[in-house]
Amino acid sequence: MNYMNTTEMQEEFKIEGEYIELIQLLKALGMASTGGHAKMIVDEGMVVRDGEREYRRRAKIRPGETLQIDETTIVLV
Repeated sequence: MNYMNTTEMQEEFKIEGEYIELIQLLKALGMASTGGHAKMIVDEGMVVRDGEREYRRRAKIRPGETLQIDETTIVLV
């Protein structure tokens, strides 16, 4: 029998204001080093927003939403 060790991380991110654009969030989290890197992450479909792939770079991410990027889950508060 083969068992995979899934080490999934979860973190919270507090939004200042009503929303944050997806590419700004990726940079603020340190998941993207530049705006171009953030755009590439989104364009490649690596971001799952509340269970669905998010391809809009400037999607408005609001408190209460959950993002999954690779093995990291981010809960917006």
